[in-house]
Parts: sequence; structure tokens; C-alpha cells
Amino acid sequence: MRPMAQIAMVMNLDKCIGCHTCSVACKQAWTDRRGMEHVWFNNVETRPGPGYPRRYEDQERWRGGWQLNRRGALRLKAGGRLHKLAGIFADPGLPEIEDYYEPWTCEYRDLAGAPAPYDLDPMVERARRRASEQVRFAYEQTFMFYLPRICEHCLNPSCVTACPSGAMYKRAEDGIVLVDQDRCRGRRMCVTGCPYKKVYFNHATGKAEKCTLCHPRIEAGLPTVCSETCVGRLRYLGVILYDADRVTAAAETKDEKALYEAQLGVFLDPEDPAVRQACAAAGIPDDWTEAARRSPVHALISTYRVALPLHPEYRTLPMVWYIPPLSPVVDALSETGHDGEDADNLFAAIDTLRIPLAYLAELFTAGDTAPVRACLEKLAAMRSHMRALDLGEQPAPAIAAAAGMRPEEIEAMYRLLAVAEYEDRYVIPTAAVGDARRLEESALPDGCSLDFDGGPGMGGDGPFGRDAGRKLLPVVSVQNFHGLRRRQTADTPDEAKED
Repeated sequence: MRPMAQIAMVMNLDKCIGCHTCSVACKQAWTDRRGMEHVWFNNVETRPGPGYPRRYEDQERWRGGWQLNRRGALRLKAGGRLHKLAGIFADPGLPEIEDYYEPWTCEYRDLAGAPAPYDLDPMVERARRRASEQVRFAYEQTFMFYLPRICEHCLNPSCVTACPSGAMYKRAEDGIVLVDQDRCRGRRMCVTGCPYKKVYFNHATGKAEKCTLCHPRIEAGLPTVCSETCVGRLRYLGVILYDADRVTAAAETKDEKALYEAQLGVFLDPEDPAVRQACAAAGIPDDWTEAARRSPVHALISTYRVALPLHPEYRTLPMVWYIPPLSPVVDALSETGHDGEDADNLFAAIDTLRIPLAYLAELFTAGDTAPVRACLEKLAAMRSHMRALDLGEQPAPAIAAAAGMRPEEIEAMYRLLAVAEYEDRYVIPTAAVGDARRLEESALPDGCSLDFDGGPGMGGDGPFGRDAGRKLLPVVSVQNFHGLRRRQTADTPDEAKED
């Protein structure tokens, strides 16, 4: 066992209203500069639809992610080292600006008008091939749901392997995938290698850029900007413990439909004394192990098993998971005049969702409908169980049993999904003082990264105010982040003040 810790995210799609507040906040914080006009580290897609960039899920065209060779070993879908060397001076297969939409000129008819967005969705094509006329008929009566997307910060990132200069890397301390701007040579193979197309090329700087999971905030125990500003409070952040020795074997699972269970097998139980002992031996701080024990992400993924990975068939083992939407069940039943909250009706109607199980399975479980159905059954059981409690009735024990849960588990899951407070949704251990200073620019022993001739690190007035160089950075940067945390999590002005 080789335990490692990873910051992961879960999004509850039942709560997303498509307001794009997360996208705008991320845009303002990270990509509001020259060369990044077309870039959205966070975007919210309408599903069914073509996605962003358009048809990014068509890996037969874009060649992203991993595939198995004849021996059953992993290889990049875009080709190995010899293939890269042969085309090192040629442009790799990349989305064009039209696939990202023209910056600032996007019209609604281009997103959801003609041609019909359903026909541009690769997952619609796959679902139709598998279910033929049944799915085609359902799509004519479908409704839309929203799918927020950021970088998946995968356990087995294909973008890191695709990068010929070694600029892409995965941080050992928290699993965040980043780009070293000094080492990046702009080959753009990482853009091709990422199957989610969440690596972007900045034409102004000639460098690749991507979502950083707001790592300066994470280091201070703060959630990401997209999580902080989310109107629906649908995002959860927490620590997942996993066994690094199992990652390759899980990604090499032959059956695509078994990849979901294979990735679950990589995760470790933080309640297991043997796991906690192994974490201590591996140098994982105790507060990280304790955060993994209280992690809402671990609870939703491994304990309640209501969250699913996005496109596990890419074999990158993504670490941003989703709770599939349940709302259409109630709408479909209400139209028939039946009680949409009754448990028997809900369970019976799951197979006849207006958004077919086949489509959700193509997104989250490589086409296997069984895990999706199990998730929806648990959410339906929670809805029916809590409705009975709200009406002062005694919930039928058969409701929880039908979903494979106990009543107390359903109520605990409800508290997490419906009424969880800030500290319950974001369980993020702060970096130790030593780690914080090492991770910040002030950690450099001979000064800071701005120590170039005439730069602000040489002293004097910098972009952050007078004397914003070497003298004050070691304490100001860390203190400011923790002061920000107090202000953002306080309920009253007095609570935001320093102790």
C-alpha cells in the first residue's frame, strides 16, 4: 500500500440552475487577460448538447485520454513517443476557435438553436446506437439539465504524459495538476492529450494553461472560487485517500463498464486503522487523514455511492464526480396524474426517465445503466423518506431497504445534500506553515520569484504596494489568506476580526 491524499470535488446536478455565476467568477479570477478570451476554466454545459469545446467527447477525432494496446497495457490514444517525435514540428489535432465559439460574440442560437444541439452531442449518438428507437423517441420529449465542468485533476492524467517538456505535473501533496510556465514550450500536445479538453493554449504567451483548482485558496483551507460563488451550493470539496500502487491496474481494467468499480477500489477507507497507520508512515499529516475521515466527497462517493465519475472510459481516473439529476422523474409522473413523491412510483419510473438512463450512463459509467439506476434509487428513497418525516408520518422501513440503505443513513445523506453548512461542504485542511511558505513565492531561499533586474522583488514599489518584495512576503501572503478565510466564513462583522 502506498497511500496518497487528493483534493477532490463532487457536484450535485439536481441543484445546478445554469446561472454561470461559477464560470464568470472563475473567468474574472483566472482568465481575464490577453490571449485567454476563449478560455473558460469553468464552464456550464446544457445537456444534451455539443459541449465546450464543441464535441469535445468525440475522442475518435480529438484522440484524448488512454487506450489499451494489444498486451492490455495503457498507451496514449494520441500515440506514443515516436509518434510525438515525428510530429513535433507539426500542429497536433486541436479544436479551432470556432469549436470554442468566437469570444464575446456567442449567440444563443449557436448554443441551442440550429443545428439542433442534440444531434451534435456525441453521447446522444452512442446512446442511440445502443438503444435505437426507444432513446430516439425519448429525446423528442427530453428536457435540459446543466453540467458544470472544470479540470478533473485525474489520478492518471493523460495530459501529464503527453507533455514532451515535463511542464505538466501532478502535485504529490494534494493531487492538483498544474503547468510549470517556465518549462512549457507550447507544443500543445497536452491539449490533445486531455480528453476533457480542459487544457488551453494561450496564443499571446505561447504557453498552455489550465484550471489550478484555486490552489492558493486550497492551501489556506478555502474552497475554490467556483465553489464559493455557486448559487445552488451544489459543490463539495474534500480529501480522498487512495492507494497509488493500484492506479495503473485500475486504469488498465479491460471492460470499460468495470472502470467505475475499479476506481472505487483505488480509494482507501480513512476509518481503517491500517490505512491511518500507513498514512502516518507515508508522511501524510494527521490533519489530512482526519479531513479525509470527515470528507463529504468520500461520503458521497464511497459511503453512500451516489456520485459517479465523468467518462471513466477515458481511463484517466477523474477526481471530479457528479450526482446525476433526479428531477425529471417527478415531472414525468406529475404529467400522468400520479403522486411523483411516492416511493413505489419513483422506483417504477426510473427506467422511464425523460432523460434516459442510457444517456446518463454514457456520461458517467461508460454505458452501464446499473450504477446510475442505483444512484437514482437512493435519491428517490431519500426524497420519499424525508417527505414522510416532514408530514409527521412514520417512513416505511421498506423504502430504505429497497435502496440498500438504513433509515439513519438516508437522514445523514439528506443532511449532507440538503442542509449542510459551509464547514460540512468544504473540509479542506490548511497547509502547514512550512508547506505554505514552500508553496508560496516567498519560499525561495534566495528571495522571491520576482527578483529580476528592475522587478518588484528587488525592493521599492511593486504591483502589490510599497515594500511588497522580499521583506514582507513571507508573512503577508499567508496571513492575508487566513484573514480572507475569516471574512468569507464569518456570519457577523465581529467574527471576521482577528482574535
